[in-house]
Amino acid sequence: MKGNPPILVVTPAVADAELVAALLSEEFNNIRVSTKPEFAVSDFDEHRPAVLILAFDKLEDAEQYYRELYRLSSVAPTVPHRTLLLCTGSELWKVYELCKNAHFDDYILFWPATNDAPRLRMAVHHALRQTRQPPPDTVSAGQLVACAKQLATCDAQFEDHAAERSERINLATRSLSLAEAAIARELDGFLHKVRAMPSAITMAAGDVSDFERTIEQLKAEAIGNHVASIKHTMEEIREWLGSISLQPRIESARSLRELAEKFQPLVLVVDDDEFQHDLLRELLRDAGFRLVFATTGLEATAGLRQYRPDLVLMDIELPDISGIEVTRRLRRLPYMTDVPVIMITGNSERSVVIECLKAGATDFAVKPFDKTSLVAKINSSLSKRGVESCKS
Repeated sequence: MKGNPPILVVTPAVADAELVAALLSEEFNNIRVSTKPEFAVSDFDEHRPAVLILAFDKLEDAEQYYRELYRLSSVAPTVPHRTLLLCTGSELWKVYELCKNAHFDDYILFWPATNDAPRLRMAVHHALRQTRQPPPDTVSAGQLVACAKQLATCDAQFEDHAAERSERINLATRSLSLAEAAIARELDGFLHKVRAMPSAITMAAGDVSDFERTIEQLKAEAIGNHVASIKHTMEEIREWLGSISLQPRIESARSLRELAEKFQPLVLVVDDDEFQHDLLRELLRDAGFRLVFATTGLEATAGLRQYRPDLVLMDIELPDISGIEVTRRLRRLPYMTDVPVIMITGNSERSVVIECLKAGATDFAVKPFDKTSLVAKINSSLSKRGVESCKS
């Protein structure tokens, strides 16, 4: 198959690396191997594989490799890839549990004597399909819904504007009529003053009459005609606005809001304490969120390849990588740069807060949790992200 993305086979056994590469070579032409532990990180960083195949004799060795890779490599968390484990029958259920919990992506029973080439190739095909991530500028469902909610709030404004536009035209028409009457009164007053002037006595009767006719003509034609023209134009505007029906737009906005309200943002909880998982499930049970959980930094980072959360609740103290480091790494992912990360911790020291903010945290939730405060923080963070997404 021409033009395959890189596939990296990692194993300390050269013979196993050659065997796996041979089994895949008929269908995949971009296969690389890494057999020297001291070059494990540099090999990954150089090849940036779309599929990582771990062919270790012992499961614990594969786990150790992957932990060290994420701890030492700044590239691994940012490269979309799927991880396949080649395992023995004796460790099959352990591997199954790890894949089920998203530590790894898939497994193939490979030892002691199976070497199931079709199964291995199919697993690689599936993995390659799944690594075809959406482009970084693709919006998430959460971003789209946030913008939809903002747009949907305009339905009331539409109705207000529909009522206001007619009132504004009526007010302008009345103001114009009042202005016309005021101008007429001023001209009549001016004419009255002219008549009362002593010089008016010396004016011939015909001249006075001509002057009065000029004033009346000014009122009737120059001013009156202009005012009438403006009124006519305003009536045309009224008719044009009346022909524009906002009702379909208002109904569409309402429907959009109803659909947006049904959406449940996906919240990734990263905490190694199962009790905290149960507590958060209970606290947020009726808050309108979907929850997924990770117990380690590695599991959280791997899980990001399977779903794109709308918000992350990140514990600072994790068993493998600190929550601060996980936050720093996920900020390097194009689709995670603006996802809110709320640190959950019992430590609110200033130095810790500053370090979390530098890593990219957006807020803090201090244990033990207060339900009202926690829900408010989550909703506020999601709302702010929606506003920024709509602006951009």
